[in-house]
Amino acid sequence: MKRPGPLLTLLAGLVLGVFLLTLNATTGTKSTSNPYKDASPGVSVSATVPPASAPPSQSPSPSPSRGAVPNADYAGRTDDDSSAVAVSLRGGKAIAYFCDGHDKESWLKGDVEDDGTMKLTGGNGDELSGTLKDDKLIRGTADVGGQRYAFTADRAVKPSGLYRATASVRGAKIDGGWIVLPGGRQVGVVERDGTPSAAPEIDPETGAVTIDGQKIIARPVTP
Repeated sequence: MKRPGPLLTLLAGLVLGVFLLTLNATTGTKSTSNPYKDASPGVSVSATVPPASAPPSQSPSPSPSRGAVPNADYAGRTDDDSSAVAVSLRGGKAIAYFCDGHDKESWLKGDVEDDGTMKLTGGNGDELSGTLKDDKLIRGTADVGGQRYAFTADRAVKPSGLYRATASVRGAKIDGGWIVLPGGRQVGVVERDGTPSAAPEIDPETGAVTIDGQKIIARPVTP
């Protein structure tokens, strides 16, 4: 048998060289790496992402505010039962009347705070301090004529409440104040040219009253 000739040997070497060159080119090409896929084990990829911000904390809900001061009238007695007190509230304002039914009286006025407290002032340094409780009553003190009186005035339903009349009778200036208490009892003082005395009773339905023979009208008092 004849051995392969030199030409055949050269051809086989050439084919082998081409094959090795092709294989080297294929294995030498590297694909672009993914930075997340190539991350070392144990390193969290999420560490490179900023953390989500926490939701803003909510402020506590405000306490419900107290309702508006009512438009109402209040009348009652002092704790020593010597005098009467009436208070009329309208639109956050107050007017009050203190009288003993003989010769001591005082008109006072001022504002009512949102929490129901009030500090009213009158002539000669008189003061009335009170607190509205559940819209049902006013509890407080009246400083009149240099003396302090504690009082409680309950919510009044007409004809209970506060009345006043001013007029000229027989040449005298008349200024009268009346407190009609729950139950119908009346306490009042009339001044004739500045001189006080016990007031005659009024008709609570009409406000009519006769003073020194002349009929005048007492009307409900509001601030």
